[in-house]
Amino acid sequence: MNTPAGSRRENGTDMTEARTFQVDLRGLVDLLSHHLYSSPRVYLRELLQNAVDAVTARTAAEPGSPARITIRTGPELGITDTGIGLTERDVHTFLATIGRSSKRAAGGTLDAAGLAADREDLIGQFGIGLLACFVVADEITVVSRSAAEPDAPPVEWRGRSDGSYTLRTLPPGAVREPGTTVRLTPRADAAEWTGGDQVLSLARHYGSLLRHEVTVVEQNGTATRINRPAPWDRPAASPHARREALAEHCREVFGFTPLDTIELDLPAVGLRGVAHVLPTPVSPAQRAEHRVHLKGMLLSERAEGLLPDWAFFVRCVVDTTALRPTASREALYEDATLAAVRDALGDRIRDWLAGLAAADPDLLHRFLAAHHLAAKALARFDDDLLRLLLPWLPFETTDGQVTLEEFARNHPVIAVTRTVEEFRQVAPVAGATGLGVVNGGYTYDFDLVHRLPEIRPGSQVTELDPATVTAHLDFADPAAELAAAPFLAVARDVVGAHGCDVVLRSFQPATAPALLLDNREARHERTRADLAGRVTDGVWSDILGALRAETPRAQLVLNHLNPLVGRATGITAPELARTTAEALYGQALLLARRPLTSRESALLNRAFLSLLDHAMFAEGAAPRPGQDGRGE
Repeated sequence: MNTPAGSRRENGTDMTEARTFQVDLRGLVDLLSHHLYSSPRVYLRELLQNAVDAVTARTAAEPGSPARITIRTGPELGITDTGIGLTERDVHTFLATIGRSSKRAAGGTLDAAGLAADREDLIGQFGIGLLACFVVADEITVVSRSAAEPDAPPVEWRGRSDGSYTLRTLPPGAVREPGTTVRLTPRADAAEWTGGDQVLSLARHYGSLLRHEVTVVEQNGTATRINRPAPWDRPAASPHARREALAEHCREVFGFTPLDTIELDLPAVGLRGVAHVLPTPVSPAQRAEHRVHLKGMLLSERAEGLLPDWAFFVRCVVDTTALRPTASREALYEDATLAAVRDALGDRIRDWLAGLAAADPDLLHRFLAAHHLAAKALARFDDDLLRLLLPWLPFETTDGQVTLEEFARNHPVIAVTRTVEEFRQVAPVAGATGLGVVNGGYTYDFDLVHRLPEIRPGSQVTELDPATVTAHLDFADPAAELAAAPFLAVARDVVGAHGCDVVLRSFQPATAPALLLDNREARHERTRADLAGRVTDGVWSDILGALRAETPRAQLVLNHLNPLVGRATGITAPELARTTAEALYGQALLLARRPLTSRESALLNRAFLSLLDHAMFAEGAAPRPGQDGRGE
């Protein structure tokens, strides 16, 4: 009998034997560099993070101890900190064990040093950061002396990308001060990420807000301190000077001058920062680019989930101590804390908007000119902001782009359309007849207009229908309508096939020959009839037939004041009358800007060619075969 691997037999009984997984370090490094981390450049962030945490741990135990981090460039890249350091035991426990971190001990203690420290002061927690260095180097050297155990000798650890390592103790005088130095010998293919200028740029990128002193020393000896106080922590001579300083920071980070800046401060989660309001419109679907720092270290340039979806008009820079990073430390972990922060920051932006409405109407106008969609989203779902913002919000109306407050003063009864197409159909005529119509086809507009009476008592809002528009049009002279009866009969026969009636009215502007009045129910019925005509399956045909509804039909309103219509109503030749009716219907369709069906496209094409043929025949061109003349 074969015994399975990992098992053994004793007294005829299978005994299970525990074994340990083997780790292919090269494969793990490849996994980190291509899947966990977004770029090889994060190696410097991981080195900085370990150095910062080491310094933080030492200053917690020894207040007043030196807190410096020095990065040296050259053929060999090194980073030295004045932190807590490591003993030989610590090296075996933490550096040689993948996934074990001295910063995840229970009860907020540091196992490596046996020191009491608050976990929230530290950045790292996953125990895999040092592996990121293998992305740019095949060997890592760590030289360290412990501050917690001053009598312990300094140690040197050399780790290789094949998974092997060596450890030796150094003479007591080899390292005089507690702390750690990590050295990398970069591979030739990593020169892009380990050159002097690149290291200085990466250090500034990740560590510009770190609280401890961080200096980059280039190969020529030039030393540059890369960190400085956060812009919201820097003193300013006046509120105006502070706003200018924050705006300058926005230009440096995001490349635009903000419309305004909103300071953010949530002490409960140790969050401070600023939200910059974009000066130009932006799509709600555009990916936000918020910069999030975790205890001073840059976590992400494009953090998602920090703000509510409606706040797409701001870009934030924040530093926090309580939010959790993902394993790659390049995004925020979605948990209850992040959800609470998101709500609190949303409230702060709402408060800013409310303050504008009360204290700075000019800035509010400029904000709404660029971001009215975001404001409408807020007003739609927030009753308090509805009362503040609705009188200021612009809407497309028959009086132009105006606020509802201004529009309501001129129109006690406001009609609102459900779609943009309906508004475009009636806008030219409604404006000339004094009918006040608001385009409710854009996002949130229909619902917001209907809530106007809540904010402005006495206003009346009604949904627009064709009968309302027709009621505002003048009847044609009875004698003229009687004379036009033959043409109207032909026109009703032509457009009736498209679910439309024909009436003759007089309205302004006289330049408009025809107006197509439609509604949603009529469009639904035309769609159903079109589908029913094309479906051959008996079951589906019966279902579509059962859905037939008696709805008001669309109306083609011919304008008796238009000279072209006046001549058209006098046509007596049946074929030319049909062509003219088709052309007037097609022109009204185009003015309505609604999508054309295949039948309507064919009608437009047929009417154009027929009128062109008639015009050429009238100019003396040879008639088509089988055609001997036209008449009126």
